[in-house]
Amino acid sequence: MNAGDRVRATRGDVTNEGVLMPSSTEDHLVIKLEGGYNIGIDRDDADVEVLETDVYDVEDAQSETGGASEIEFDDDLPTISLISTGGTIASTVDYRTGAVTAQFDAEDVLRAVPDLAGRANYRGRVVANILSENMTPEVWVNLAEAIVEEVEAGADGVVVMHGTDTMQYSASAMSYMLDTPVPIVFTGSQRSADRPSSDNVMNAVCAVEAAKADAAEVMICMHASESDDACALHEGTRVRKNHTSRRDAFETIGAKPLGEVDYESEEVTYRRDYAERGSVDLALHADLDSEVELIKFTPGMDPAALDYLDGKSGLIIEGTGLGHIHTDLIPRIEGLIEDGTVVAMTSQCLEGRVCDRVYDTGRDLLDAGVVEAGDTLPGTAKVKLMWALANLANPTDAMGRNLEGELTERSVPWE
Repeated sequence: MNAGDRVRATRGDVTNEGVLMPSSTEDHLVIKLEGGYNIGIDRDDADVEVLETDVYDVEDAQSETGGASEIEFDDDLPTISLISTGGTIASTVDYRTGAVTAQFDAEDVLRAVPDLAGRANYRGRVVANILSENMTPEVWVNLAEAIVEEVEAGADGVVVMHGTDTMQYSASAMSYMLDTPVPIVFTGSQRSADRPSSDNVMNAVCAVEAAKADAAEVMICMHASESDDACALHEGTRVRKNHTSRRDAFETIGAKPLGEVDYESEEVTYRRDYAERGSVDLALHADLDSEVELIKFTPGMDPAALDYLDGKSGLIIEGTGLGHIHTDLIPRIEGLIEDGTVVAMTSQCLEGRVCDRVYDTGRDLLDAGVVEAGDTLPGTAKVKLMWALANLANPTDAMGRNLEGELTERSVPWE
């Protein structure tokens, strides 16, 4: 049997049929199932029957996804910088192993997502090659500096390819660290390229269209629904990932998304006011104070859990309801504030704002020096405080004010 043959592999009570793919070892078989998934099988444990020979031209598949690729410059097209930090958005199938591999430079991205060709001139750049849970403030600084360099070099828009799990934090960080005259669009993929339901192509295409459009904002561009019809554009400071695996996992909290990209028509529309392209000069405010923590209050929390906070520059508390914690913890928080820690209160609730003026506990927190962060999302509040401590004369005051769309001034429904 050879790669490209349709085979049936039986292991005990389990039988799989599919196309035999090349494998990197002689000990394993890689089979592509009818649904598009790849599985690996120990060769010695399986009885394999060839059902049909040469049903799949592996050499052609390799040339389509792994051959040489050239980017032709067109003076009539905008230039979009593609910056990678890792993740699966620019991944493709390695037909030598049957596995999904990450692709990084502009040519690789075009091989992985050929639908991007002809939409723009592309520049490719790698800032990091990490799982998004390994994101750090140091990488945020590198990313912000790379974006500035790309815009200075003539990029008309920037698409940041990022793992989805911490994308909302990175988008928040760029919102504070950069004054941008061009769109900065984060996008990612919930499902890898070897899955038939992968969202990498549509997300990448819509992100490029958003990066070519008018809103010079930091945005996240991901599926607007489970259908392949449109991507939503979420403001970087008002979005969170609300589902582990759905393609429309990202939601703007307290509002509808800022805009939308229609996949078929490629039309970009907006619901609210936005910073127009070219309305501000490019500027970098890259300093961050990494000594900021985010804690979630829960009933029964041991006060000793707060001991590690001594000496921290800032603390975000994700409190209950309107912004409360157990009364017995308030003296500990007050002690942190007296020692110089800036403490801001957010809520575990997804909707609504903190108000510590209603109940006794809230008033005690205000008396202790805790600042209300309104309806700022807890994760965004952490990033904001890291930035405010390093860049503003009065970070405590800043946590109660809107800086980059993270905090609504009044509790009214957004459109």
